[in-house]
Parts: sequence; structure tokens; C-alpha cells
Amino acid sequence: MNTLVRIYDMKQKEVISTIDGSRLGYICDIEVDLNEGRIKKIIVPGPGRVLGFFGKDMEYQISWGRIRKIGEDIILVDVVGDDVLIESDY
Repeated sequence: MNTLVRIYDMKQKEVISTIDGSRLGYICDIEVDLNEGRIKKIIVPGPGRVLGFFGKDMEYQISWGRIRKIGEDIILVDVVGDDVLIESDY
């Protein structure tokens, strides 16, 4: 089994909570610590805004340590969506 994964491949996997089974979505970005040379967080877009106009851009910021399993099609994370839903910096 190949243990190497590209970012493109990670973006094709759905992120699912092991706590409540909720589907959070697909990775849109990652946060990398360049000094340590490692991934710190995966970023998943938050729930849609009302008609795309009202509300703030929110995203799920999931620390690397909360990832439990990276499978063929999914990434299992130990989070509750609302606990990691944060206003986007960008």
C-alpha cells in the first residue's frame, strides 16, 4: 500500500466527523508550518451563506492531530463541526 499522498488527492476525500457522523465537506486548503515542515491544519469550507450574500465566510479549521484515519475516499476526524467552525481570515 502506498503511504504517499498528494494534496490534490486529499482534496478529493470527504471529511467526516467520527463523533456525530456529520459530513463536513472537502478540503479546500491546508495550513503548513514552514519552520517545522509539517501540516498544522486542514481547512474545509463552512456551511453556505444565505443566498451567497449575507453572513460571514466560515470554515472548519481542523488540526492535524484531530485526524484519525485517511482512507481511500474519506478522512475521519474527531471533531464536532461547530467546535471548529471559525470565521475565515481570507
